[in-house]
Amino acid sequence: MPRRVNAGRAAWLLGGAIVVFTLATAALATPRGGPKASIAEGRQVFRYDTFGDEAFWSGVLRLHEPIATLTPLQALGAGLKVDLDALPRETVDALRAGQVNLEDPRVTLDLLARDAVVGVKAKVEDGALRSVGITCALCHSTVDDALAPGVGRRLDGWPNRDLDVGAIVGLSPNLQPVADLLGVDVPALRSVLGAWGPGRFDATVFLDGKGFRPDGKTAATLIPPAFGLAGVNLHTFTGWGQVTYWNAFVANLEMHGQGTFFDPRLDDATKYPIAARNGLGHVRPPEGQPDLVTPKLPALHAYQLSLDAPTPPEGSFDPAAAARGGALFAGAAKCASCHVPPIFTEPGWNLHTPAEIGIDDFQANRGPEGRYRTTPLRGLWAHAKGGYYHDGRFATLGDVVDHYDQHLGLGLTPAQRQDLVEYLKSL
Repeated sequence: MPRRVNAGRAAWLLGGAIVVFTLATAALATPRGGPKASIAEGRQVFRYDTFGDEAFWSGVLRLHEPIATLTPLQALGAGLKVDLDALPRETVDALRAGQVNLEDPRVTLDLLARDAVVGVKAKVEDGALRSVGITCALCHSTVDDALAPGVGRRLDGWPNRDLDVGAIVGLSPNLQPVADLLGVDVPALRSVLGAWGPGRFDATVFLDGKGFRPDGKTAATLIPPAFGLAGVNLHTFTGWGQVTYWNAFVANLEMHGQGTFFDPRLDDATKYPIAARNGLGHVRPPEGQPDLVTPKLPALHAYQLSLDAPTPPEGSFDPAAAARGGALFAGAAKCASCHVPPIFTEPGWNLHTPAEIGIDDFQANRGPEGRYRTTPLRGLWAHAKGGYYHDGRFATLGDVVDHYDQHLGLGLTPAQRQDLVEYLKSL
């Protein structure tokens, strides 16, 4: 959620020379410690760096106060995940034996103190929760449930489709600053947040104020995966920009980190009245304070691009049917005309009008281009929960295939459509 930055308003918000030149240029172009070190640094940023956003989540919203009262069962019920590798052996053994009281908020505090709650960075002193901040991993990591549902090893880049962001933010005892930003009262804000549901977030509502679609459904979109993005042009559903753009956007305007962000498109008072009114396209750190976001963007970018799409589990699709579906994908079904292997989106300008893909234009028109991005398809199985497309309108891959069969007039048989589904499951 964006923060105000205008002055006077509340802050939210061949030869030796060539050799020398080549070596010097390489030194300037290579991150300190080399690419591997940069990826390792980016992993640390992705998992644990809040960019100073505690000032907002605790200093303004006081969200640490209700979080301190949550039991582990309540936290897990809201979609928060626990990193198994952050727990000591005795705790793991006690959990396996059912000897941990999951109705005790003190257990939650212990998990927070150990950095075991994925995407949440907490300061716990003398048995009390003093502050919380959030990291990229809150929304874009989950766990493999190795020990129990919600408790396992990290799966970075996977969208947390269990996370109920709206419900968690709605716990805040001080939502008035957010309501003031949107120009609504707190009950109306709670209505917007409560409509999101698990696995959804609406970044654009804090730019345009549109909390609901014309049909009355929430305007929130599904949390997208952050894996399999190498070689892909635009990295958001409606083509705001590449992953570096979105990292800066989210770190500054949604996470409320202390950094720099520039996008004059947000000065459009007709399209983005809230953003324009609050100067959200021209964010700078408070005077005399460091930029806690921008220096970390290169390493964060390197790490995210290193996250490959996960391989489908053995036995999760029919290989023979998938082979037939692959031939259809490249031929009669026309899928590969947009989803070009091996990146399975269009190399270059990967945007289409709503009419081209046969859906409404509501979410597209909230973006800068009025179009939808051709989604990369690798790892589809890993983010099936919540449905497909930006808003989950298609519950299954079969529904997606049926939609295009009808919209494009392909005339596929039921068997062919099922073969296509098996191929999509194999990517």
